[in-house]
Amino acid sequence: MRAALGRAWRGLLPLLPARSCCYAGAGRRRRLVRPLPRRSWLSTMAQFGTEPRGRPHSPEYRLYFKNAEGKYISPFHDIPLFAGSKEDKEVPAKRSKTNGSEVVFNMVVEVPRWSNAKMEIATKEPLNPIKQDIKRGKLRYVANIFPHKGYIWNYGALPQTWEDPHHKDKDTGCCGDNDPIDVCEIGTKVHSLGEIIQVKVLGVMALIDEGETDWKIIAISVDDPEAQKIHDIDDVKKHKPGYLEATAEWFRFYKVPDDKPENQFAFNGEFKDKDFAVEIIKSTHEYWKALLHKKADRGAIKCMNVLVHDSPFCCSEEDARLIVQSTPPPARGDSVSAEVDVCNTSGLYTVAGFNFQPSCITK
Repeated sequence: MRAALGRAWRGLLPLLPARSCCYAGAGRRRRLVRPLPRRSWLSTMAQFGTEPRGRPHSPEYRLYFKNAEGKYISPFHDIPLFAGSKEDKEVPAKRSKTNGSEVVFNMVVEVPRWSNAKMEIATKEPLNPIKQDIKRGKLRYVANIFPHKGYIWNYGALPQTWEDPHHKDKDTGCCGDNDPIDVCEIGTKVHSLGEIIQVKVLGVMALIDEGETDWKIIAISVDDPEAQKIHDIDDVKKHKPGYLEATAEWFRFYKVPDDKPENQFAFNGEFKDKDFAVEIIKSTHEYWKALLHKKADRGAIKCMNVLVHDSPFCCSEEDARLIVQSTPPPARGDSVSAEVDVCNTSGLYTVAGFNFQPSCITK
């Protein structure tokens, strides 16, 4: 059991910073990979800010987004999918930032690593602020499943993507989950709630969550010291041994303490490579375009935006400002219940082939 747990932990331990350059590939056909220019990514990060409303750790809390001009925007619809793109209506891939063959995407951080609060883009509210999910009338916190504390990556979403609930995927046989596509950022830094970071995609896994396809993109921040040596899913296995196994275990068991069955996976739980993942992202971007132009059934999703000018849902700056001002002003937050740092111990779980009672580590 110790050996199995050791393998799960190795993928989660911080590694030493990468050198200023490294070689990718094997044998004589290695290529020199130089660091990505930091200045361009920092300038992109500076384009966006956030404004909290209401009391943190309460049902009324919301985190709204602004662009560099101070306009309130939707993180779902107005932040470009491709890093370096202009805030325009199409955001084509050909104008995205690349490092060789690597396309760089913007990611909205919804849940910082090691935290438990299930924060998410509110797709059914105007301007789509981040809020905490509510289940059975209570704020939702994910349970600590041994040996993990909260989320084991920086978790979030790619803007301008949508998993269409009316489209059945040919590989999974299930329809989309009606949300932006999810991202697990596996770098060394703990990012902040609402932070916009630039990531390169490494692979993807297909979670089947209550009969819906729920893609999980595996990515790493371009500014991470390990980004220069991790370019695809096989590099994750090499440089972060145990991390992908821990990721699969986390997604399989995280709802069990809420009296739900284990989650299942398409492809027998296999992680697909970068090229496969990029194609999935492109398809969800196309579904989002249809959503914003009334070519798809949006249901209860709010498509109000400020920057997609040819969308029938585009609103004025003043309309966006009035929406934010109609919400409760910022206030001091409530304390988080101590139960959040306590593991569920009511059931027996199987992880890495062993049965045991759950435990956890604390912050």
